[in-house]
Amino acid sequence: MTGAIKVLGISGSPRRHGNTETLLDAVLDGAREAGGEVEKIVLGSLDYASCRGCNVCHRTGECIINDELTPVYDTIASADVLVVTSPIYSMGITAELKGLIDRTQYIWARKFILKTLYFTNEHTRRHKGIFVSTAGLGWENVFDAAFPAITAFFNTTGFEYWDNVIANDLDHYDGIRGHPTALAEGRAKGRKVVDLLRKMQESGEIETSSREETTPEHATDT
Repeated sequence: MTGAIKVLGISGSPRRHGNTETLLDAVLDGAREAGGEVEKIVLGSLDYASCRGCNVCHRTGECIINDELTPVYDTIASADVLVVTSPIYSMGITAELKGLIDRTQYIWARKFILKTLYFTNEHTRRHKGIFVSTAGLGWENVFDAAFPAITAFFNTTGFEYWDNVIANDLDHYDGIRGHPTALAEGRAKGRKVVDLLRKMQESGEIETSSREETTPEHATDT
């Protein structure tokens, strides 16, 4: 018996329904077509603060900030597939997405300072992360500065960095809808990741989609 595969898309663009959110929607449409249970969060619609760097979470494992971003982390923890997005602004990710990433410091503290949270290799393998991004420039390396932050985010939250859906040179194509392949590729990627997890469920490789919190004696930190 197979359960629902939860796919969470997080839009880090300050611009509604622009190039990056449109590409995200294509990925989510593909996931939905494959039977995924899809949810989208638009960071620009939330009122939230940046990490204060107070390091209280290093002692408590909890973030002292309680705002509209706070429940998003529980939603992330319940997802099987996490699709995070940002256009490239000034050769990096947006402030909206960076704010989300920086606020995961309390999760990092639980893993590496307090050592109360571990994600086993098995947990990480069955939780897939996808980065969606667009850029106006046609440079092949235009996304390179974004990848380290995305890698850190997926590592902290217990997701395997599975793949990218990226489209550059959009100034040339007059936007994402003018790109010859990007939207179709995004839709195909959404279908593929749900199909993969479904096959893992059917083969018995996935028994549950819940977050794992284990003791150090029974887990491998990732």
